[in-house]
Amino acid sequence: MGKPAMIVVMSVVAGLGLSGCAVGPDYRRPAITLERFHSAAAVQARSTRTSAAALDRWWLGFDDPELTRIIERALHQNLDLAAAIARVGQARAAAREAGAQLLPTADLTVQAARIHESLESPIGAVARHLAGFQRNQSEYDVGAVASWEIDLFGGLRRGAQAASAEAQAAEAEQVGTHIMVAADAADAYFQVRGEQARIAVARGQVTTDERLVELVERRFQSGLATDRELAQAQALLSQARASLQPLAIDLEAQLNRLDVLMGAQPGTYAAELKSPQQIPRAPGIPSDDTPTNVLRRRPDVIAAERRLAGSNARIGEAISEYYPKISLAGLLGFESLSTGQLFRAATFQPEALAGLRWRLFDFGKVDAEVAQAKGANAEALADYRQSILHAVEDVENALTSLVQLEAHTQELEREVAALKRARDSSQKAYAAGVIPLTDVLDADRQLLAAQDQLALTRANTDQAAVQSFRAIGGGWGS
Repeated sequence: MGKPAMIVVMSVVAGLGLSGCAVGPDYRRPAITLERFHSAAAVQARSTRTSAAALDRWWLGFDDPELTRIIERALHQNLDLAAAIARVGQARAAAREAGAQLLPTADLTVQAARIHESLESPIGAVARHLAGFQRNQSEYDVGAVASWEIDLFGGLRRGAQAASAEAQAAEAEQVGTHIMVAADAADAYFQVRGEQARIAVARGQVTTDERLVELVERRFQSGLATDRELAQAQALLSQARASLQPLAIDLEAQLNRLDVLMGAQPGTYAAELKSPQQIPRAPGIPSDDTPTNVLRRRPDVIAAERRLAGSNARIGEAISEYYPKISLAGLLGFESLSTGQLFRAATFQPEALAGLRWRLFDFGKVDAEVAQAKGANAEALADYRQSILHAVEDVENALTSLVQLEAHTQELEREVAALKRARDSSQKAYAAGVIPLTDVLDADRQLLAAQDQLALTRANTDQAAVQSFRAIGGGWGS
């Protein structure tokens, strides 16, 4: 055995002894310490009034069959979700490919060649003087080749670890898309119901103002009202009618948004929501969750942590380029000038190869690759920590919005009830000639504004509940 071959064999033996080692840092998930949500106390007080909805299918807590049907349709038909599922398939395939590089490969080769030998080639220049030499020749090869790169320092294993972590990040992002689609569909649905309620308020106000105009016209014809009062009543009626068009525009936009979320052309399902329905009451929100539990459920945090793990493994993959690569290959084949003589002992042609590749004079480039991998890891760590802060921010904002909007709704309900009494009393007083028309108009405007704000706030409250479920990671079987 020659000296080079001896070196290769010794390297292989040493590599087999070190096969359990892998260069680069081993991954450890960063420790995170967080305080309890400061908005939890207010949510706990609220939760005593209604039961908490199940997190995996929180939309059932609204007890609205139409909402349930829309969300389930969106989860089956949404194109963003379909694209996310396809990305998961790609990432899983990449992980399988990276893992397969650790295993030997085997190839079967079959080759037939027809050669017209040059008389000036090394073979032709000698063989043309021999008896029976023919320039036209056929050659047939059949063989099986096996090769294996020994993962001496764990570079391939680190690459497989990185690809696996990246596939897990893609899976978490797909779950995040699932949650987003359900939440966006619910958000659009509640905006539709809110706009329909606001349109109903405006139409009711139009009817009321039409009766007021009729009253003023009768008083004007009787000489009990002035032309200025009639003009004011007519202007108030026009104002109520003018509020309908912007609301119709908003309603159409949300209906179109719902159709796109359900993977359909805008206008496909609009007729199903044509009949207005009462805006449902928001269900209870689980309020005893710790930040740690929420972070375990949040897909964006899970994806960020998996990307961090993948970037850590990429450091080891880059460091492994400092070390030699050992590969083994073997060939079992037959070679003959005719097919009839191909599979014989005389044509059997085995071959064994051992290879060594070492970027010995390329360490400057390897240094740069390692530095790049470490920089990507530092960026992934910052992104992970930032994702945690954003997650806590989302939860605090959503829970606070829900509690405050519910309190705001209760105040508006009391305001609307009081303004209805004031408006009705003012109309009776005006008809009796006790107060001027301006008092009636003011009461009418205030009631319209309060009723519109109440309908809007009720929809916003449900939207805040949806955002709360989304913020705490609800919407999938975590």
